[in-house]
Amino acid sequence: MDQVTISKPHDRLAETLQAEMRAVDALIRDRMVSEHAPRIPEITAHLVEAGGKRLRPMLTLAAAAMCGYSGESHVKLAATVEFIHTATLLHDDVVDESAQRRGRPTANLLWDNKSSVLVGDYLLARSFQLMTETGSMRVLEILSNASATISEGEVLQLTAAQDLKTTEEIYLQVVRGKTAALFAAACEVGGVISGASETQIEALRTYGDALGIAFQIADDLLDYQGDSAATGKNVGDDFRERKLTLPVIRAVSHAPEQERAFWVRCIEKGKQEPGDLETALELMRVHEALDSTRLTAEAWAERAREALEDLPEHPLRGMLADLADYVVSRLS
Repeated sequence: MDQVTISKPHDRLAETLQAEMRAVDALIRDRMVSEHAPRIPEITAHLVEAGGKRLRPMLTLAAAAMCGYSGESHVKLAATVEFIHTATLLHDDVVDESAQRRGRPTANLLWDNKSSVLVGDYLLARSFQLMTETGSMRVLEILSNASATISEGEVLQLTAAQDLKTTEEIYLQVVRGKTAALFAAACEVGGVISGASETQIEALRTYGDALGIAFQIADDLLDYQGDSAATGKNVGDDFRERKLTLPVIRAVSHAPEQERAFWVRCIEKGKQEPGDLETALELMRVHEALDSTRLTAEAWAERAREALEDLPEHPLRGMLADLADYVVSRLS
């Protein structure tokens, strides 16, 4: 890796954990094989090998390393976390009717919705097989609870979508489900298999939860003020898809009657016209919805950094702190 690449904290994590991540990748390739259904490895390979930061499995490996773990269960748990994440991506692309992910056509576009859903189910089943191999009931409880929370968050998002009565509390519940639950579980199980103290395990869970929330809020904000070349998304995609993310929720909460009628037309009724995105951005600026959303993301990143103070001194701890900074530095 060149110096520019290594300057990013997730790349430094990847560099430090490269041997373990190679083992995780080998295990993933081994466990996604199906003797009777060749479409399973075809679809799984399409998504798993498309790239991505592999941040969630690296969190598991980093947590275990910080807590002094020696063994092989951390590799199995990191693969488990990646399988759960990949399964949710397959399901999400069907629900969202997405055509592209990580710059490539989605599995549901290349194959079909039925295959994507069923292969996602297969990966979830594989993840449960893997997590039981650690022999830890506590690990099984943490990851199975996270899987249930993820599904619950997705259903909640479905019911809250395009409803202007959606509150910040509901939004946070959705974010905790769809993003933060797996971040938190990925960190927590690394501490559990290491025999870390309850204080350290709770610190890891808190870090993952806060990092996941900061990560998702930052992503939602970048949809309105990000660089398309850097994010891979067009500015305003969430607006066009009528998603109620935090910047919109805050703009709506301050909207007088005339402005609210605009949001009802664009978000609830879906009757968008040329120039509506520019109007929406202006209303967000007028009510400081973008600035306040950025401050909220920064506050969650700070909470993540603070949680690390209860963990042992370790070079990886500094990288995790830098990762929390990086999540929100993208908003500058």
